[in-house]
Amino acid sequence: MHKILKIVLIVVGVLSAILWYFLPPKDMPAAEAAQSGAMNGMFWITYLLLAIAVIFALLFTLKNLFSNPKGLKKTLFVIGGFLLVVVISYVLSSGTDVSIEEMANRGVATSESTIKKIGMGLNVFFILTAVAIVLMVLPGLKKLFSK
Repeated sequence: MHKILKIVLIVVGVLSAILWYFLPPKDMPAAEAAQSGAMNGMFWITYLLLAIAVIFALLFTLKNLFSNPKGLKKTLFVIGGFLLVVVISYVLSSGTDVSIEEMANRGVATSESTIKKIGMGLNVFFILTAVAIVLMVLPGLKKLFSK
């Protein structure tokens, strides 16, 4: 298996080097350069390698997750906590943070539900940032006052 993987990596590396040689010159307009066959080939190699990395990362993560019941329980608590933060953020967002008419005047078609979802996303970000800051500061304070 290791030899096969090495051969595949060598083939991908050689193919990438060949495609790199055929990339369009840097003075070519970006719209034309994006249509080049070599550029598309490089994008396909990138997508393929990214897909392989994501699949293997998910497989090994799920394998390790389900082989350890304590880890699975902890993961479910974390997911539940995140969903709780999302629900709280959705409830806290008003949906009237931005004027719909003002957005329409700028050429952005939107609705109250879209604004509410954006507010929810901002609230999630702020809550998780606050939690991260607290979790970074508390151990330092605890260590400072325990001595």
